[in-house]
Amino acid sequence: MATPPRHFYFLFLIFSVAVADYLKFPLLHTYHHPPTSSEALAADERRISALIKRPHPQLPVISAASSGSGQYLVAVHLGTPPQRLLLVADTGSDLTWISCSPSQHCNPRAAEFFPRISDSFSPYHCYDSECKMVPRPDKPPHCNRTRLHSSCRYEYSYSDGSVTRGLFSHETMTFSTSAGKLERFRGLSFGCGFWKDGPSVTGPSFKGASGVLGLGRGPISFSSQLGGVFGHKFSYCLLDYTLSPPPTSYLLIGGGAANGTAVPAAKLSYTHLLKNPLSPTFYYVEIVSIFIDDVKLRISPSVWAIDELGNGGTVLDSGTTLTYLAKPAYRKIISRFRRLVGSTAQPSSGFDLCLNRTSSDDASLPRVKFKLGGGSEFAPPPRNYFIDTPEGVSCLALRPVASSSGFSIIGNLMQQGFAFEFDKERGRVGFTRSGCGSP
Repeated sequence: MATPPRHFYFLFLIFSVAVADYLKFPLLHTYHHPPTSSEALAADERRISALIKRPHPQLPVISAASSGSGQYLVAVHLGTPPQRLLLVADTGSDLTWISCSPSQHCNPRAAEFFPRISDSFSPYHCYDSECKMVPRPDKPPHCNRTRLHSSCRYEYSYSDGSVTRGLFSHETMTFSTSAGKLERFRGLSFGCGFWKDGPSVTGPSFKGASGVLGLGRGPISFSSQLGGVFGHKFSYCLLDYTLSPPPTSYLLIGGGAANGTAVPAAKLSYTHLLKNPLSPTFYYVEIVSIFIDDVKLRISPSVWAIDELGNGGTVLDSGTTLTYLAKPAYRKIISRFRRLVGSTAQPSSGFDLCLNRTSSDDASLPRVKFKLGGGSEFAPPPRNYFIDTPEGVSCLALRPVASSSGFSIIGNLMQQGFAFEFDKERGRVGFTRSGCGSP
């Protein structure tokens, strides 16, 4: 088998792809019942704990994906011949990693990849430059430059003690483009995890997934690796997964129209992406101010700032369900809501403000609006920031950031019903309710 060029971000495209082509992946669900509010809150807490536990600042790869609740999964086809796998789509990770089996006998029911039956699988050598892009085990085997099988070993540890380790490798992926062509990409870099342990990588949050599809800002992420072919942007439309039957959400890699976006550019509102050198993976946006029923809350700009230690700021994250805001801002919002809604129900576990309400009451609820950097305004409907609980009440789906070293997070519930376009080349995020199942 020929060895692909030694650039981890370069994908060799077997067939030609037109500029207007893009990849469209349905975002799937594997559970019969959506997670309850308490389950979503517990999964969020595990994930956020992992997100704020950053590796060494000089390490360009961050992975915290698998501690999320895993509502949105992507089906990919890896290897030769292709093997179908479900991966958690995650904007909070760069590395794509997949559970691998050393067996020579493929079990179609196993949520694993079988590299020994793939003709195109190849691990990187420990001396390859690509190997420097992933965290290594504390005591890796001696790397012998002349020994053919001195493979690149990686190890990821999570805040709850979970661990995944294996071989950093490259493989062929097979896709169907928007033009209906079946295309193969050789040289996709990913972690082949032969060993994993702990709730973050084996627990119920994975819901049958085989691993993580990293969509972060780093050069090793799935979207960055395909950026040279389809353009350095991706978009998604997240729809309400609690509906029965749930509507289909989509992830698009690349443009998708002659103007280079999956949604007409005239309908998108843009805000710039901020850079945090100590957390290069995440998509930071600037919150300028928050309004409730068009009344601006008195929140100091310093509440939203990224400090010299890399703490603070606000991240758009597909793997966190609820929205988490810095404590000073959270307290102002809760106080304002209590004044506006009057009587409240007994708070449900984990939530500070709950109401006896139905969906028909949405028109009377206070409206939240985020003014973002560049002048754009993000104004989600109330169903994006209220969540129903098993106790029969509806609770404000906002929580305070617990750690002083943490950051605010706009979670996937707040994003539902909007198309979001992440344009890494121009350093901006666009969003709109047009074309994303909005009424």
